Amino acid sequence: MKLLGSVCLMTVFAIASIGASGLAYVKPADWKPVATTSSMRVAQFAIPRAASDAADAELVVYYFGGSGGSVEANIERWIGQMQQPDGRPSSAVAKRTTRTVNGLAVTLVDVSGTYVAEMTPGAAARHNSLNYRLRAAVVTTPNGPYFVKLTGPAATIAAAEKAFEQFLASIKYEP
Repeated sequence: MKLLGSVCLMTVFAIASIGASGLAYVKPADWKPVATTSSMRVAQFAIPRAASDAADAELVVYYFGGSGGSVEANIERWIGQMQQPDGRPSSAVAKRTTRTVNGLAVTLVDVSGTYVAEMTPGAAARHNSLNYRLRAAVVTTPNGPYFVKLTGPAATIAAAEKAFEQFLASIKYEP
């Protein structure tokens, strides 16, 4: 619960589970479920935009049946989806951390800049979204890795920071 002036705000969470693959989590109530656009996306949410932003953020949980590349390959790919306005490589400014969440190894990356990922896998068309932020995690489970990717306008990601951290802290493997 957070007190702002005379207004009391409370974040409400809902428990959810991702299919039979064993990943469970607690979802913030204001994250809106979105129909997934491929079988590799096992969960997808729209995160409401900050007042100053024109777009919502998107969080996607991917699962590739136990494959999907190494932790390092995914971190490098995500970092490569961001460009820096001063021309530096995004790897020079990306923040990487690791932690253990409910017995699961979690590797995280956080990088801001211009989001230039492919619009769809293999497509020539790319995003060109200025002042974006990418927060992503590889969650290693006994059933293989899950990939959590949060992208959106920087102010929206900053506003969702606490909810994202709570979401990550709630992740459990339930065979």
